[in-house]
Formats: sequence, structure tokens, C-alpha cells
Amino acid sequence: MNREIVTTVRPIRIGPYTVGAGGLLWILGPCVIESEEMALRVAERLSRFAIDGGHAIVFKASCLKANRLRGESYTGPGLPDGLRILEKVRDRSGLPITTDVHSESDARAAGDVVDLIQIPAFLCRQTDLIVAAAQTGRPLNIKKGQFVAPEDMEHIAGKAVAAGNSRLMLTERGTTHGYRDLVVDFRSLVIMHTQGFPVCFDASHSVQTPGSASGSSGGRREFILPLLRAALAVGVDAVFCEVHPDPTHARSDAMTQWPLERLNELFETSAEIIERTAAAGPHV
Repeated sequence: MNREIVTTVRPIRIGPYTVGAGGLLWILGPCVIESEEMALRVAERLSRFAIDGGHAIVFKASCLKANRLRGESYTGPGLPDGLRILEKVRDRSGLPITTDVHSESDARAAGDVVDLIQIPAFLCRQTDLIVAAAQTGRPLNIKKGQFVAPEDMEHIAGKAVAAGNSRLMLTERGTTHGYRDLVVDFRSLVIMHTQGFPVCFDASHSVQTPGSASGSSGGRREFILPLLRAALAVGVDAVFCEVHPDPTHARSDAMTQWPLERLNELFETSAEIIERTAAAGPHV
């Protein structure tokens, strides 16, 4: 017999936004900071979407891409310069900012600047990193590893809570299937919600095909919208999607970043699915 799955989510504050109490947070921006000018240009466009469309948007960009397959791949400006650029982004655009961290010292440095600290999927089981990030007092977005069951995220989140920080959001970004593919198990969105934290869906990384582009991550951008529709129908509190003014020439994740000029398609799709889901009544 079917039975309703009841969840109670602890809302958290990220900058001026409350996540987990209704509404939808968007985490948007380029995969990596390619230049200060480009970051500011993207942030200005996102700021217009936030102001004109009433969308809750956090600007995301990596200062340092530590997870690269090839040694010669572009890795970004580095943490000190990247954080300086992100501060300028927030000052000029008014958007909250987030970036990923890869070490305890990274976490402490980012904690002095950003509004949300991102724990990369590949590092989600690194206890010292989770604890250091939690101890900054900043809210954390912990991405579920491609190799981690959604039920096990409860233990990972528990490390942050034990360190004194329950301001957490958990992100689904696909599970490794074979060597070069990811599959999204949408049950994980429900399972992680039962753990009491807001849940985010990473629409762009979920369509990656890791290592398939001659030593770089490939992907299928055309599946972003279908997977986003499914995640919204199941129910999420936030959507993560990397966006770029010219994805084809992006210096990282060129095949999976969403074109900035087509961002309205994501917003319109989300509004349509949320409206339809609400009209259909509670899930059972």
C-alpha cells in the first residue's frame, strides 16, 4: 500500500534568502572564474533576472578547479584572487556568492568572504574538510558524491552538525554508472529531504559524461531541461546550474553549461512545473 512520505525541513538563510520554507533558490554562474570582467558581466545579467523576475539567485563560480583529469587543464585564478573577484561581484551585483573549497585552509579563507560554502561531490566524505567548513559558521552546500548512497548523506551531514553547524543544504548531482556516465536516481531527492535539510538539484553536472571529451568532461546539455522538470516535479528547494555567455568556448565543462541567453527557459520551465505539481496535490 502506498503511504505518504512526511518530511520536516529546517529552513536556512543564505544571504537575504530563506531556503526550505517554500519558493525556489537558484545557484547560477560559470563553472570557473575565467576573468574578472567575465564574472562581473555574468553577475550583472543574473542580477537583472533577480530584480526583474523576482528570482532568488546566488552567484556561483569556482576560484580553483582542483578536480581536473589533465594537468594542463585550466584551473582558475586561485583562491586569493578568486575570492577578491567574488567580493567585487557581490558588491556590484548585490547577489550572494558561493564557491567550492578543497582543504581546511580553503574553507577558513572562503568562510571570511562567501555567503555559502560548497563542498565538492568528490570530497564530501573528507571529515576534516566538512568540520573546518562547518566551523566557519557559514551555511554549507554539501554535494552528494557520485559514489555515495543518498541514505549515507545523513552521516556526512552529521559531521557538520556535530561541529556546531546545522545550516546545511544537500545536493544531488548524479551517481556514477560505469566509467563515463551519470544517472540521477530521483528517489534520492526524497530520501535526503527526510533527513531534514533543504535539497538542491544540480542540473548541469547531472548531465556530465566524465572524461569522455579527450581527457575532459563531456556531457549532454540537451538533457538539462528534462532532468530539471523531473526534479521539480519530485520537489526540491534549490536548483544549481552552471551558466555561461558562450558555453562552446568555456574553459571548463563546455558541454554542460547552460547558455546565459537562454536562462529564461529554465525559469519558465520551473514556474510551469511547480504550478502543475501544486495543482496535482500532495505526493503519495
